[in-house]
Amino acid sequence: MNITGKVHCFFEQSGTFKNEFIKLGIPAEDYDIQNNFGQTDHVVDLFQAIEDAYDGRPSLFDTIGGGDLIMAFFPCIFFCESNMLNFRLDARNYRKLDVRGATQKICERSQSRDVFFRLATKMVCVAIERGLSLIMENPYSSQSYICNNFVLPPTVIDKNRMLRGDYFEKPTAYWFVGCEPTNGSSLQLDKEKRTIKKAKSSPSQGLCSEERSLISPDYARNFICDFILGKVQTFTQQTLF
Repeated sequence: MNITGKVHCFFEQSGTFKNEFIKLGIPAEDYDIQNNFGQTDHVVDLFQAIEDAYDGRPSLFDTIGGGDLIMAFFPCIFFCESNMLNFRLDARNYRKLDVRGATQKICERSQSRDVFFRLATKMVCVAIERGLSLIMENPYSSQSYICNNFVLPPTVIDKNRMLRGDYFEKPTAYWFVGCEPTNGSSLQLDKEKRTIKKAKSSPSQGLCSEERSLISPDYARNFICDFILGKVQTFTQQTLF
């Protein structure tokens, strides 16, 4: 992929990818509604920006050109496998509620998931209509709502991110819109680089917790080189055998 402009990294955790793009000589900035990690370049409501762009109103998408790339780590809270368990009346979260109360919670969760689904779909539509290059990321599993029901199938599924130096195995899907992935295998098995201390803001390592969402710099660099730039890295292990 030839990026002649800059990379726009959307949503929380995108700063790691931003930094690795910059190290590789590609200008990059990140955007999110919060700044938990102290390095968000643009604190902005991305959901509102998507709605504005979709409805033809002025938005940050107006500043993104055809030579740019959008790397969107779309929130997975209502799509991931663990969330599917909360659509059952016997879910642990509802154990103190009667059937009417549990049903109300399930209906509210369904409405919230629909909002997120429509936002992700509108973001893809905006990219297609404007001829923009977009890569959207979300956790992958056979039970994941978005992987089974989205408007496009995943383009790349990285089944074990630890092989590229990440902290967790965490299978992940990527949707390439308006661009095509390159093929690479920058595998590394350095366990020392894959250790992580429990994040203070995360009491447990849940499937959708902030800690499990952390991305290692090694993984970000290897993914960029393998699937975006097609760049061979001489310092990584190219095969496990």
